Amino acid sequence: MDPVTFAVLTFVVLVALVVLGVPVALSIFAVSAVGMYLWVGETFMMSMIRSVTYSASSNYAFAVVPMFILMGEIAGASRIISDLYQACYRWIGHFRGGVYNATVLASAGFAAISGSTVVNAAVFTRVAMPEIDRLGLNRGFGAGCIAASGTLAAMIPPSLTMVIYGILTAESIGAMLVAGILPGILTAMALMLTVYVSSLVRKDLMPKTIETFTVREKIVGLRQVSPSMLLAAIILGGIYTGTVSPSAAGTIGVAGALLIALAGRRLTMSNFLDAVRRSVVTTASLFLIVIAGLIFSRLLLMTGAVGQLTDLINSGGYSVGVFIAGVVLAYLIVGMFIDPVSLMVITIPLLYPTAKSLGIDPIWFGILIVKLVEIGAITPPIGINLFAVMSAAKPKIPSRDVFLGVLPFVLCELVVLGILIAFPIISTYLVTGMR
Repeated sequence: MDPVTFAVLTFVVLVALVVLGVPVALSIFAVSAVGMYLWVGETFMMSMIRSVTYSASSNYAFAVVPMFILMGEIAGASRIISDLYQACYRWIGHFRGGVYNATVLASAGFAAISGSTVVNAAVFTRVAMPEIDRLGLNRGFGAGCIAASGTLAAMIPPSLTMVIYGILTAESIGAMLVAGILPGILTAMALMLTVYVSSLVRKDLMPKTIETFTVREKIVGLRQVSPSMLLAAIILGGIYTGTVSPSAAGTIGVAGALLIALAGRRLTMSNFLDAVRRSVVTTASLFLIVIAGLIFSRLLLMTGAVGQLTDLINSGGYSVGVFIAGVVLAYLIVGMFIDPVSLMVITIPLLYPTAKSLGIDPIWFGILIVKLVEIGAITPPIGINLFAVMSAAKPKIPSRDVFLGVLPFVLCELVVLGILIAFPIISTYLVTGMR
């Protein structure tokens, strides 16, 4: 069978299994194993699976994943999120759309010490939604704002999505994390602008009474969150300057988050053990998916499908613009039905080598991929952040209200995507300084 045809059939079967509800790691592993068996036989298949599993599990660079996850879990368990939200609300809550924009700003701050979009969205639902309810504001728009703000954790380091892209492509994880800083800031500013513009035309987005705070109260709020922000600055600064590796930065982050929590007397042994338990489960789940994805990548290389697809694109005279447009369209469609990590693991093994062959900067391409999976996470009907918000909200919010509430933010994200495509320097400027 022709390698490209074989690869296409493999993708179709894989996507079908995932859509039908078969666990992602199992789907990828099963398709990869059967594909290898059919292509090279049982002996080579078993050898390849053993080799990839061992090399991936013993790779020191992978230590960054559990460290960043544990850092975020400890921060969440010690009520740092509540402090962040209250500090932001005291400073900008009196502005138009300030209640919602406090969520965006606080989410951006928490994203700097937590790399999970779903965790970000879920915990801010429990913190911000009661304030939205107390002030009688629109809950659907609030849910959409929280879900969209949660995606900042995918772009702002320490982003697990960036780390997974680096693992799958063997690109520098440190460079990917640094590259996400400016696009992350741009996204946060765009989300806040979306809230402000929306509040100009919708009266239900403004409270009837505006709360104000004294300068002292504002300074107290900043003082409460300053240790967490200092920790984030140390981690990012260390990675950017090359003083520490991403894995070492993750370890420093865990130690720092633990010290902050203990100093504030906000972390009990029970909460700490729960955070460790959740970190272990999340890490194991991600590792299974990533290892399965690496095996799938070997299958595509083994069949020669990647090389043939690259030759086909080059011989057909397709431009970089056409390729990027195809990737954007495919991700926007498929991203509505498959979660971000699974989508990356399934597609990156084929798209990344092709992008490199076309001379596309792999860091810029990675930023675009992360932005696309961000959009997928908040796009109805299967956006995982939307369901994270709906699950955490009490009382429940009708799905229709959430889907309508998130639409302005989806449009905002599409505009930001267009800006990142038009101006690659936004994604590569800081990385150039590292190099």
